[in-house]
Amino acid sequence: MSAPAPSPLTIVDAEPLPRQEEVLTDAALAFVAELHRQFTPRRDELLARRAERRAEIARTSTLDFLPQTAAIRADDSWKVAPAPAALDDRRVEITGPTDRKMTINALNSGARVWLADFEDASAPTWENVILGQLNLIDAYTRTIDFTDPKSGKSYALRPAGELATVVTRPRGWHLNERHLQLDGTPVPGALVDFGLYFFHNAQRLIDLGKGPYFYLPKTESHLEARLWNDIFVFAQDYVGIPRGTVRATVLIETITAAYEMEEILYELRDHASGLNAGRWDYLFSIVKNFRDGGAKFVLPDRNAVTMTAPFMRAYTELLVRTCHKRGAHAIGGMAAFIPSRRDAEVNKVAFEKVKADKDREAHDGFDGSWVAHPDLVPIAMASFDAVLGEKPNQKERLREDVSVAAGDLIAIDTLDARPTYDGLRNAVAVGIRYIEAWLRGMGAVAIFNLMEDAATAEISRSQIWQWINADVVFENGEHATAELTRRVAAEELAAIREETGEEAFTAGKWQQAHDLLLQVSLDQDYADFLTLPAYEQLA
Repeated sequence: MSAPAPSPLTIVDAEPLPRQEEVLTDAALAFVAELHRQFTPRRDELLARRAERRAEIARTSTLDFLPQTAAIRADDSWKVAPAPAALDDRRVEITGPTDRKMTINALNSGARVWLADFEDASAPTWENVILGQLNLIDAYTRTIDFTDPKSGKSYALRPAGELATVVTRPRGWHLNERHLQLDGTPVPGALVDFGLYFFHNAQRLIDLGKGPYFYLPKTESHLEARLWNDIFVFAQDYVGIPRGTVRATVLIETITAAYEMEEILYELRDHASGLNAGRWDYLFSIVKNFRDGGAKFVLPDRNAVTMTAPFMRAYTELLVRTCHKRGAHAIGGMAAFIPSRRDAEVNKVAFEKVKADKDREAHDGFDGSWVAHPDLVPIAMASFDAVLGEKPNQKERLREDVSVAAGDLIAIDTLDARPTYDGLRNAVAVGIRYIEAWLRGMGAVAIFNLMEDAATAEISRSQIWQWINADVVFENGEHATAELTRRVAAEELAAIREETGEEAFTAGKWQQAHDLLLQVSLDQDYADFLTLPAYEQLA
């Protein structure tokens, strides 16, 4: 008697989308179902391990490099696999969601790489998840075009040799995809995003002279990197392409991962292509993990924590040192400024700051960096061109002068800046504006001339929570309290109502966003991720 056929994936509570059958084929769904069966139990164990580690940090208020992996760090003989040609020069990378217009503009931007984002720059509506996959398929088959219904402007791809290389970012391990289930259990969003993209495009990308390349977000340990490596091996064997075809760049955007950079590269060494320094999520992770560690872990206003802060310098220099020691690319942080079409002076000041930031990264040894807007590509390109010249990268710069002790990475109290009342107002204003857009399905949002994503909302609400629970006193004498935060939020909501007009205010999700920000900022039980309760409210 033959074994029963495995259960198929089911689509739950999702309105049919145009052309979704091209993405949700039986074969693709069978692949995602197999990923789910093979790897979700380990995902669940690793999420539980995160909670255990967080409890240990709460008990000790410290972190250290792992003694059990000291031999890996001490062994100078191992390196990651050499970079494929398409990923050897990454001097400027542009980030953004996979909507149709962005797909064309990012590929045409002049950047060497486009981070095609299913994570923080994309609210995970069913439409964004599925049509984003479709847009990437259409881009690779050159059947993509777009006409803006408002302006009438048409967009089309440039010749293949002028397009950015795509590196796709799936969702983090903590998020499930409620619309795809197996026997009533949701599939992790990471496996949906990775699985659909890989299944449809791996061979197609090889035929184009590239490959299935990924950014891995919110990794917290080398064991999570090991899980991804096992997924890559399984996936390559499943579709019959050589092991090592997949390449992954890991975002070092959690404080725990900063202590395991070498181990993360080691676990992924046949598939690793680099590490990236992700600023806002990194600060969010510090607050989350050390939120009850007392005054010495209280961060000032987010805009006061620049990349020149001593603990941020320690993090970024250790990242460059680690990557180059192991033959991997070191990719720098985001330039999030959005140019103003109306204020040339604002642009001039911001462009100078972007240039200084990218000059510093290039001189520190980074091999590339991120921008959020096509107008910033030439600025970042000039900074790296000045250092790299014709070389594709500077991995030969080993930065053996860098020496970072465990305590350096969490020396928050080396900052002179302190939280301010204006910082509280800004956190509330940005938080409400971002969450409102996210609830309408937009993950990348221009707010006060900065391109904000979910990491922004996370650091905003985390700082509010931390300041209240640490009983911070602002420079105007007011204490950070729940009552003060509610008052500021009410004033902000009234200002938005006046700014937008009653009709637009009512049509939006402003009250809902206000309430959700207060929920995750004021609840004594700190939510691990804002996007978990927010996802429950996403249409």
